Amino acid sequence: MTEINYITVQEGLDKIKDGMHVVTGLGCSEAQAMLTQIHTISDRINQIRISNCLSMVDYEFMHEEYSGKFLLASWFYSRGIQGMHDRGDATFIPNNLHLAGEHFLATNTPDIYIGACSSIDKHGYVSLSTGNTYERKMMDAADIVILETNPNYPRTFGDVQVHYSEVDFFIQADHKVPELPVVEPKEKDEIIGKYIADFINDGDCIQLGIGGIPNAVAKSLYGKKDLGVHTEMLTAEVAKLAKAGVITGKNKQSEKGKIVTTFIMGDQELYDFVDDNPAVMVLDGNYVNNPYNIAKNDNQVSINTTLEVDLTGQCASESIGSRQFSGTGGQVDTVRGANYSKGGRSFIALYSTYMKKDPVTGERVETSKIVSQLTPGAAVTLQRNDVDYLVTEYGVAHLKGKNSFERIKSIINIAHPKFRDELLQQAIDIGLIGEHHAV
Repeated sequence: MTEINYITVQEGLDKIKDGMHVVTGLGCSEAQAMLTQIHTISDRINQIRISNCLSMVDYEFMHEEYSGKFLLASWFYSRGIQGMHDRGDATFIPNNLHLAGEHFLATNTPDIYIGACSSIDKHGYVSLSTGNTYERKMMDAADIVILETNPNYPRTFGDVQVHYSEVDFFIQADHKVPELPVVEPKEKDEIIGKYIADFINDGDCIQLGIGGIPNAVAKSLYGKKDLGVHTEMLTAEVAKLAKAGVITGKNKQSEKGKIVTTFIMGDQELYDFVDDNPAVMVLDGNYVNNPYNIAKNDNQVSINTTLEVDLTGQCASESIGSRQFSGTGGQVDTVRGANYSKGGRSFIALYSTYMKKDPVTGERVETSKIVSQLTPGAAVTLQRNDVDYLVTEYGVAHLKGKNSFERIKSIINIAHPKFRDELLQQAIDIGLIGEHHAV
């Protein structure tokens, strides 16, 4: 093995020049050691651009005192990025996740890629470990590649093996893999989770995301047998199902017996599960999230959540009005993949209401998440043509193939009872349904 180019964090930062474009990995794959210190270069730059996705850490450079120095472009917002957005220091990159990297590189050339990886093994390889949604594509396109080797990062298999000779510089890091706080399902989550779990059959192939509702679905699956997994994100709850023998993948048509994912995010138990586990394949996001590849597995079940839905079935899953809240992620990819799958089903879940501050009284009032029209400025994440099942704590609305009149009635039936009459009248008032058809 020839000499490996190890550098310090400071030496890595010295390579970032004014006006450069720096790209880092998604979630746990971001270069935490460098990003923790990147604010220290603010006195010698006018501005640099950083592109990221679903950041796991509230970094110092994101704070107001560095406003104007760092322009953050993100495929998926987290809490710290929302604050930057409000100050004009962050901007969203619209995307469907399987094309995030490909479309980005059509108009951008990263100067530097910085990311995380496992330790270098005896063969001279590192694993990109917790993800390859777009990471390898960025490494191939960047002028300089800096990876932070970390003994705490699991060694995973798939499209994540990189020979040290393909990397310009390594930084030795030793921080823990970022963990997601455990979200214990609430009563509404458990009700919704049970509704969805009742539609999942032995041998189905599933996709689950993060949050109380997906966790509740997972907790309701322990009576099932031989489930498969083809999912954008591999979570702690899915790992628990696999360890319990619920997930075997024996009925999958594609990557039979394998858990397929493009990134991993959860707790230490999850990271221990995927470490050196040949049953887990971390593949390129362009492959994993491509709807046609998702559909190679029969009976693919997609489970996602949304923030607001209108009476025609349009889902606003990433913005609250015009304010960007999160991102499209793989929602469209996985829903369409399930729709194309033989026997596939897709579920979009949400609470029927939320508490909203009254602008006049200042009091928090219960407000329907099911609306006659989306809040002005809201991004339509999932068009009505793609929606299969909508689920709230009040039931399940199956929309596939239904006309607009049937959809409106089905969706109103799963709204909170105290808003149903109002929603029906609004539908009549704005011409969605004729009064004589509204009964």
